[in-house]
Amino acid sequence: MTLMTSWVESANNPTHPFPLNNLPYGVFSTEGKDPRCGVAIGDMILDCRAAEDAGLLDLGTPLFDVPFWNEVMEEGAELWARLRARLTEILTEGSADRNAAKDMLVAQAEAEMHLPFLVSEYTDFYAGRNHAFNVGTMFRGPENALPPNWLHIPIGYNGRASSVVVSGTDIRRPWGQLKGPNDEMPRFAPCARFDIELEMGAIVGQASDGPITVQEADDNIFGYVLLNDWSARDIQAWEYQPLGPFQAKATATSISPWIVTKAALEPFRVDTPEREFELLDHLKDVGPMLYDIDLAVTIAPEGKQATTIARTNYREMYYSAAQQLAHHSSAGTPMNAGDLLGSGTISGPTKPERGSLLELSWGGKEPLTLDSGETRSFIEDGDTLTLHGNAKGDGYTIGFGDCTGSVIAALDDPYAR
Repeated sequence: MTLMTSWVESANNPTHPFPLNNLPYGVFSTEGKDPRCGVAIGDMILDCRAAEDAGLLDLGTPLFDVPFWNEVMEEGAELWARLRARLTEILTEGSADRNAAKDMLVAQAEAEMHLPFLVSEYTDFYAGRNHAFNVGTMFRGPENALPPNWLHIPIGYNGRASSVVVSGTDIRRPWGQLKGPNDEMPRFAPCARFDIELEMGAIVGQASDGPITVQEADDNIFGYVLLNDWSARDIQAWEYQPLGPFQAKATATSISPWIVTKAALEPFRVDTPEREFELLDHLKDVGPMLYDIDLAVTIAPEGKQATTIARTNYREMYYSAAQQLAHHSSAGTPMNAGDLLGSGTISGPTKPERGSLLELSWGGKEPLTLDSGETRSFIEDGDTLTLHGNAKGDGYTIGFGDCTGSVIAALDDPYAR
């Protein structure tokens, strides 16, 4: 597929993240107007509520009288396709709807972005092999890096939907119970080893009740976002045995503001990697299950320039989002429209491709030197961490919008009233 041209000129730049080929979905507000659904096209946003009210987006049922995309998700794949086709028709070069639609465009620079959907539930996985091997090596040695089940099922844990925030939201350093190797007793203190995890988030668009196949799971995915799983490594080290992460992962999960639909990513499908063990039938691949999406992480100390500290690709995952969703449902778990599935940290095989500071600094033993001359093993107050992601097509780019968060100091006393 090549670049599809739009009458919105900024969308025709081959490096712009929001061409007509993309049409990602978000929720935005402007001064004096409440949040509402919109579609990114170039540097602009098409106001879906205004387009629906004017009859430009008449899909048989009101969809955009609410400031979230769950209503669209719940209508199913046939409507998803009709909506995308109609948006393309409105915004394509030479469209008969241009004069009507141009007054419904809002500059992205003048808009504030909000969570694009109501997060029903949130599950985070541990499905990147390079990351799992690196972390396991740090704590158990390379011979026992991967637990015996890891190559057979996607490992995950249930997180907090209430802590999912949109890009640009400040992240306060958490307090928690800590116990170092030389401490006799645990103590309650601010996290000192705060970290990020570079992930993709898959959004479930259709509810299911009971086990679903990998193909059904893939069909049920509405779209993808960048996802930062903020992680308190010192809290995690003390709490994670025997039941896994809990408070270490409860502070916040940041997502990018635009949902890139599965339809926009279809040209970028790639295979999962070769496997040591054949997966059981309910988890087997049914075709190319991953996407060729370039990813990067930057860190900017307060008032300083940003440094790129990692570059990798979503194709490095061992399990796809569809396999994660199928596995999640396999015990009979009902899945909801609006459920969010974190991929797990995406790391490549070399050091510059590692998707967390824990890996990049090897547990703090190998601090990174930033372009500003400062060093980092973990995040310091005032640091801004940003995830970037895009897929490169023939003369066009599919982008997600950055996923950014700045870390602010822990409360002096979390229980002060």
